[in-house]
Amino acid sequence: MTEYSEAFKSKMVQRLTGPRAMSASALAAEVGIHQPTLSRWLRAAGGTVGEMSKKPTPKSSEVTKPRRAEDWSAEERLRVVLEAASLSDEQLGAFLRREGLHEATLREWRGAALEALGTPKVSRTDTRRVRELERQLRRKDKALAEAAALLMLQKKVQAIWGDEDDDTEPRSGE
Repeated sequence: MTEYSEAFKSKMVQRLTGPRAMSASALAAEVGIHQPTLSRWLRAAGGTVGEMSKKPTPKSSEVTKPRRAEDWSAEERLRVVLEAASLSDEQLGAFLRREGLHEATLREWRGAALEALGTPKVSRTDTRRVRELERQLRRKDKALAEAAALLMLQKKVQAIWGDEDDDTEPRSGE
């Protein structure tokens, strides 16, 4: 359940009772808050439904029929998330209604966008595989370093002792 500030509730009551008052149904369609919630705020503020003018509710052409979330492309979702980020609470309700979206869907898309921008998720099996590969890499690096050291020693021994053959003839008399 969404919590609204007292200032926001007061502003909604003013729009229901002010000089250019509108019906709770029309305001609900504009801001995306349920009509009974707006009526309850009006009663709590001491107003009555009779104080409201009888302005018509939005025409069906002004409200987009909701589409399934799966039908939106990634580009459309990103556009909606970016546009909604700059809107006030009042404007957001009208925007969501115009786009034919629910607030929960927008929150889900915003979370997905932020997650995509953040660190990628790595599964446990991927983590284990990376650890195993790193361990193998360290082992092979050590073996390579050892082989390089042996080659260096072999070159030094050859430089000191030269290329003597072991098949020299033994000394006579011994």
